[in-house]
Amino acid sequence: MRLRAPLDVFIVRKLGVPEDEELAMGAVASGGVRVLNEPLVEALQITNTTVAAVTARELDELERRERAYRGDLPPLELTERTVILVDDGLATGSTMNAAILGVRQRGPRRVIVGVPIAAPSTCAELSVLVDDMVCASTPEFFTAVGNWYANFEQTTDTEVRTLLDAARADAEWRRAPLTNV
Repeated sequence: MRLRAPLDVFIVRKLGVPEDEELAMGAVASGGVRVLNEPLVEALQITNTTVAAVTARELDELERRERAYRGDLPPLELTERTVILVDDGLATGSTMNAAILGVRQRGPRRVIVGVPIAAPSTCAELSVLVDDMVCASTPEFFTAVGNWYANFEQTTDTEVRTLLDAARADAEWRRAPLTNV
């Protein structure tokens, strides 16, 4: 089944704890959104200087990816549209939280989140921020997203550009009337 809807990227970067990059102390997203897990930052005694340095580094990477993936094309118009945010899974939810906040700034009618795997508590916490939340699996003993994949290699810039170029070239969704899901 095809949605026949435009595909775009909304870039979000995790703010990893310096000693454990996989542990998110927060995230940044397109549109200048930053969320911090203040209790974690305080518990680990992460300084404001460290948070600022990690944020600056990830904002630089966010901007690089926006240019690499979108080139000169503007982001899709989201006002009064239904937006479906997808991710490979949710552990702490920091990146999805930032994505939701960033997309909400752009005035969509509805925001739907879909993920194949999530920590049960994260799925529940984020569900209050969106119009619909689909977490296909929420195992009781969730550890990390990557543990639920046979292959959890990073997607390359080339792979992302190839998929976006193919979606942009697919004139089918352009001819179809855009309806809100």
